[in-house]
Amino acid sequence: MNTDIKNTISATDNSAKYDQCAKQLLAQKYILANILVKTIEEFNGMKANDVVKYIEGEPYISVVPVEPGTTNTILSDNPKIVGFNTENFEINEGLIRFDIIFYVRVPSKSGNNSNPENELSQVIVNIEAQKDEPQKYQIINRAIFYISRLVSSQKQRDFINMNYDDIKKVYSIWVCMGMKENTMCHIHLTKDDLIGKHNWRGNLDLLNIIMIGISDILPEHDNTYEMHRLLAALFTDTLNAKEKIDIINKEYDIPIENDIEEGVNIMCNLSQGIEDKALEKGKAAGIAEGKASAQIDIILNMYNNNFTIEQIALATQYNVDKIKEIIAKN
Repeated sequence: MNTDIKNTISATDNSAKYDQCAKQLLAQKYILANILVKTIEEFNGMKANDVVKYIEGEPYISVVPVEPGTTNTILSDNPKIVGFNTENFEINEGLIRFDIIFYVRVPSKSGNNSNPENELSQVIVNIEAQKDEPQKYQIINRAIFYISRLVSSQKQRDFINMNYDDIKKVYSIWVCMGMKENTMCHIHLTKDDLIGKHNWRGNLDLLNIIMIGISDILPEHDNTYEMHRLLAALFTDTLNAKEKIDIINKEYDIPIENDIEEGVNIMCNLSQGIEDKALEKGKAAGIAEGKASAQIDIILNMYNNNFTIEQIALATQYNVDKIKEIIAKN
């Protein structure tokens, strides 16, 4: 990446900083390449480091709006990725943004993948990082909304008028941490012939949702869980920075550039800070709960010893109604 991770972390609290740093680290091209070889058919069987060159420009991180009318804003000053909004990152709860989005060239299915001169087609990839599977909404519904925007936003940017054959294939890849097991599934269009058969022309492979579940347990390094192990190593709290760097470099042959090393160190420090803060809050809550329990015991003891409600309120500095409520409940 051209910009230091440290300089792009503009959020004010540790949780927001951690989230933004995680996206910055996930958007490193060598990390992205390891995801692409496991999720995009045309890259299947290729070495991740050979896929890096197919990623165009620099991925956009938390800057491209999802909302209609904003995703496809035309930019005349960016020859590499035309049309993606490039405003600076800021905390803005009123505007939903894609986590990571970029163009990638994929080798032709009929060509020799080892020859970069073969015909290439351009696809759009969006990667969303989640701490866990959300409970407030069904994540597949959100993924469908995002991938629909990736298609519709192409009009007047990637295709014009009624040239629908120019629509680019899109991938929305969701990485969910903290899952019970390591999983991956591919959600895409299918065709069911209900009456008769007709070969309707069109590309059913335009829409691709990939759901990736990462468990808290670091899996073994084998072909099945190769990508899962890398992502788990990046985001787990059970490894220190040196252990993470060793896995990234020695097992995946990823060059440890300043951005990756810096990102890993920042995330480890932020993770520790978040954990310490949570422990402090838990401790404070425990003390407050203990004080409240002791106060209730005093109120009940005074009441059982025939103190009036007014006397108890005066001694404990609770109002009369609160005293009555505590006595009634206990």
